[in-house]
Amino acid sequence: MTGRITHWINGKPWDGVAERTGEVYDPATGKVSGRVDFASQSEVDSAVAAAAAAFPAWRDASLAKRSNVLFKFRELLAARKDDLAAIVTAEHGKVLDDAAGEVQRALEAVEFACGIPHLLKGGFSENVSTKVDVYSIQQPLGVVAVISPFNFPAMVPLWFIPNAIACGNAVVLKPSEKDPSAAVFIAELWAEAGLPDGVLNVLHGDKVAVDGLLEHRTVKAVSFVGSTPIARYVYETGTKHGKRVQALGGAKNHMVVLPDADLDLAADAAVSAGFGSAGERCMAISVVVAVDPIGDELVEKISSRMAGLHIGDGRRTGCEMGPLVTRAHRDRVESYVEAGVASGATLAVDGRGHPVDGAAEGFWLGPTLFDNVGTDMSIYTDEIFGPVLSVMRARSYDEALELVNSNPYGNGTAIFTNDGGAARRFQNEVEVGMVGVNVPIPVPVGYYSFGGWKDSLFGDTHAYGTHGIHFFTRSKVVTNRWLDPSHGGVNLGFPRNI
Repeated sequence: MTGRITHWINGKPWDGVAERTGEVYDPATGKVSGRVDFASQSEVDSAVAAAAAAFPAWRDASLAKRSNVLFKFRELLAARKDDLAAIVTAEHGKVLDDAAGEVQRALEAVEFACGIPHLLKGGFSENVSTKVDVYSIQQPLGVVAVISPFNFPAMVPLWFIPNAIACGNAVVLKPSEKDPSAAVFIAELWAEAGLPDGVLNVLHGDKVAVDGLLEHRTVKAVSFVGSTPIARYVYETGTKHGKRVQALGGAKNHMVVLPDADLDLAADAAVSAGFGSAGERCMAISVVVAVDPIGDELVEKISSRMAGLHIGDGRRTGCEMGPLVTRAHRDRVESYVEAGVASGATLAVDGRGHPVDGAAEGFWLGPTLFDNVGTDMSIYTDEIFGPVLSVMRARSYDEALELVNSNPYGNGTAIFTNDGGAARRFQNEVEVGMVGVNVPIPVPVGYYSFGGWKDSLFGDTHAYGTHGIHFFTRSKVVTNRWLDPSHGGVNLGFPRNI
């Protein structure tokens, strides 16, 4: 028996009958755990209409009321974080520690949005001309849509929703159909926190739901995270229909290791950043650039650590990496292993034979390491989004930098070195949006903003932090002049010499 996962519209579960549904799996067992309703255009219209109806009152709600709801939601999320992490693990497959970390990072974004009274303060200039003042105010957009990916079903929606709601917007969230339950759980917590009905709606589905939101005249803005081809499609389609769009795309994150680096630290970082969450994260390290002469030693250190990784059901104690999200995705990633061998790369560690602590029917693929990878190989050019790590060799810092900057993606990068001058030069010269120095996954904290460069971002606004406030508001500048009663204005009873 499998459970039904349905839309959340106007403060309650949708009670209609879906024309189409999709299967949701437990990746660790390979079994169907639920069925999710797919939205037709009718459900898209209903969700958007509910948001549009709720917007005027929420827009006019005081900042004190909005922040009060934010604080209550933050407390509920903190109290139920283990429950949410368990939902993520059950449908995505990542181990519980990874899921708990995801929820913790989501909390950071919520906590930032709790400061909305300060974040929405405008500017004021007195007497720009005689008795004329000018000030600016930030106002919400209206109905906004969030289209989120499968790899962070709790964190990514909460990169956007708290800021959007805090700024006075109403939201329609379209989560991934692969692991949709976290979104419904989050919506229920918002309702419990006192968010008025219709301010947050959850719409499940596939391309029909996505296109319905991108083309809907009432939707004013769209936030998206996913692969680069889809990000480009979302950006082009949304802007064509007059919407403000931020579309965060794919990545091919390089980790440069200089000869003076602590190689044990670098090897530990490569393993955790390459194989955490089975490599299904846009900030995963997928390429290690070893600068001569430390390549052989670094590959040996990485290989030895990979052998000890405990792969299995994320709910079991001690597991460090879980399965991939679906069978189809596992098969796709495994095909890259075959392609890497065929292209002539050195298969240093073959994850296809890694022991697994879990049901044989699960969507397993162990950590895989390639050495001597070339720039023309598909394992380098494509975003694999799985536990496949490539090592490339560079003869110098300059060659390593050129390798990173020549890649079409510019999401995240890292450099490992004990040379402060080299690190400072790298952060200045590298053409990537997020940089780590001896930190393999440089995801910014909640009061900064997340986003890449080049083909990793379509639009000019990053996620959460101050960029998030900017994205979910539009600026209005007011120029005013009040006549002095002593100079011909209406006498309001003030003394003439005011």
